Amino acid sequence: MEQERGIPKEKMIEAIEMALATAYKKEYGKRGQIIKAKIDLNSGKMEFFQVKNVVDKDSVIIREEKEDEPKEENAFRKSGEGRFEPEIENDPNKPVYYNPEHHTFLADAKKIKKDAKIGDELIFPLEEKADYGRIAAQTAKQVIIQKIREAEKVSVFKEYGQKEGTIVSGTVQRIERGNVYVDMGRATAVLPFEEQIPGERYKAGDRIRTYLYRVEETPKGIFLRVSRSHPKFLEELFKIEAPEIATGVVEIKAIAREAGARTKIAVATKDEHLDPVGSMVGQRGVRVATVTSELGGEKIDIIEWSADQKKFIADSLSPAEVLSVEIDDKEKKATVEVSADQQSLAIGKGGQNVRLAAKLTGWKIDIIAVEGEYVEEEVVEEVPEETKK
Repeated sequence: MEQERGIPKEKMIEAIEMALATAYKKEYGKRGQIIKAKIDLNSGKMEFFQVKNVVDKDSVIIREEKEDEPKEENAFRKSGEGRFEPEIENDPNKPVYYNPEHHTFLADAKKIKKDAKIGDELIFPLEEKADYGRIAAQTAKQVIIQKIREAEKVSVFKEYGQKEGTIVSGTVQRIERGNVYVDMGRATAVLPFEEQIPGERYKAGDRIRTYLYRVEETPKGIFLRVSRSHPKFLEELFKIEAPEIATGVVEIKAIAREAGARTKIAVATKDEHLDPVGSMVGQRGVRVATVTSELGGEKIDIIEWSADQKKFIADSLSPAEVLSVEIDDKEKKATVEVSADQQSLAIGKGGQNVRLAAKLTGWKIDIIAVEGEYVEEEVVEEVPEETKK
């Protein structure tokens, strides 16, 4: 269990001891008793104890027994639904009723332990039992299963919590209502329809790589939320392919992505002797080609980030050649002039190029096509709402 599921040995022993104590109480204990068990791992011998808290008469309320009320019921308070609940309450504002199975008075406690004080726990050994009924054994089994599940949940949450924000691999388990469920080994990941790359198709048994953006703890277990359309997925892929990104020598300043179609990335470096764009592209374009292949042929434009906003905006419209850029800092608006033959290239298919440029730079971009002294056409591209936020 420790090696396969990552459950600490101490948690397993604790679960078994708790199960034994539960079985003992079920078979031989009284209602309201606090019973604990301890196992000697060397001999296998089991010891059972009853725990009582030391109190005084001022800290608890002693209820008077009624003649027509059984003693066992007198130790409990009826709830509104007619069930009996222990009088021990965790809420300090609620009154604590004296329960002989939970409490012992200070005077009596000092007879057993001279230095006993209020709030101490006294342990009373109980007779060891080895014969348990079917119901007690079944109860113990359920306790062990529950504790193992809880410990495993903590272990899985810790393991994948450390992987949050990275790329994880798994096998497609099933596809339901457009959502892809991926088996990660110890947990199941959910790839929602909106986080998939448009056009990609999956089938059971496929191995896929995804970006783990959230780890959720639910009553049914740990669920991982993964994505293939997230901009960070592309960034993590480049970290794998380009050591300069992984070490931080080259920094990705901004990403504008339309998953499955096109992405623009702005990169920068503090090393004057290093070409940031070249380090991303790789020798003969091998690095960017590997990332493009993982993304199903998605086109990737890599430009160098610049503190000069005019230059940055001009470069962001690549591969179009820009004649001039005028910016309005107050309205966060840029007016870009291009030659008539570069107009369609600057705008892109369906306005994609200028749309991604606006998202990348954070500026509203107006494209004006000029030929000689005549203005032919003006295209206005607003900054997407998500970029504004």
